[in-house]
Amino acid sequence: MSVQHFLCLSDLSAPELMMIIDRAMTLKADLRANRTCNVMQGKVAVLVFEKNSTRTRISFESGIAQLGGHAVFMGPAESHLSRGESIGDTAQVISRMADLIIMRTSAHERIEEMANSALVPVINGLTDFNHPCQLLADLQTYIQYRGDITGTTVAWIGDGNNVCHSWMTAARILDFRLNIATPPGFRPNQALHDQCRPNVFITDDPFEAVKNAEVVITDTWASMGQENEWSERNNVFKPYCVDSKLMRRARKDALFMHCLPAYRGQEVTAEVIDGAQSVVFAEAENRLHAQKALMEFLLDIKLVPPPRR
Repeated sequence: MSVQHFLCLSDLSAPELMMIIDRAMTLKADLRANRTCNVMQGKVAVLVFEKNSTRTRISFESGIAQLGGHAVFMGPAESHLSRGESIGDTAQVISRMADLIIMRTSAHERIEEMANSALVPVINGLTDFNHPCQLLADLQTYIQYRGDITGTTVAWIGDGNNVCHSWMTAARILDFRLNIATPPGFRPNQALHDQCRPNVFITDDPFEAVKNAEVVITDTWASMGQENEWSERNNVFKPYCVDSKLMRRARKDALFMHCLPAYRGQEVTAEVIDGAQSVVFAEAENRLHAQKALMEFLLDIKLVPPPRR
């Protein structure tokens, strides 16, 4: 029997993606109404994290607990991967003891190797190439506040990084326009851009990118592992700071998003991220619900409707 993994957003069709987001909204409402859903009771998920995390770890561990399952966390020094055991052997062992693997690593090839050997679903908790779980939450947040994203204009300002790559894939799948403004030396992957044409437009002018945009998104200018580039990147990216002047170029009711952690005064001003248009904390919260819906989907949990009263 084939196993479905979630390594890239493109592992889902548009209907599957929307079904997961719709389910995430239901799970969010259920939690707020104190309705429990123990669909992962008796199931174990192993988190193999080779990179540190705040939101990804908490959202997965909390989500697994809320669904009645059990999470086992293995940090960078807590598995034999750090001592040279192969990813393939690790995947085989975990697969015989658990029902799900969530991996957070550097090179995308490492998670592909995990998935190639795993007998259970593997979820991408972040790689240097993409961050698809973040996009589930981002899309849920947009739909929660504004409705259907198809046909809209989205602006990405800053580094052409892993989250940017996942937004590019989302634009292709859900058919909206993504304007990316980034310095020429920091543009996103060219092969991915070619795949996502004509939905993705790239410029070096942030004011051009945000014109008429319904959501403006940015991210830190130096991702994990790039700390030694802070000084250089800060100088290059200064014109790409999302401030109130830039936001005024977008639609009057445009949302502001950021996957966090954020550095006020660098990629975004405090006025914007702490202002009325910002939905960054709703966005962070939605990681929890989107990932619960994703785990249900990958584990092929058949939901039983409640009995009629």
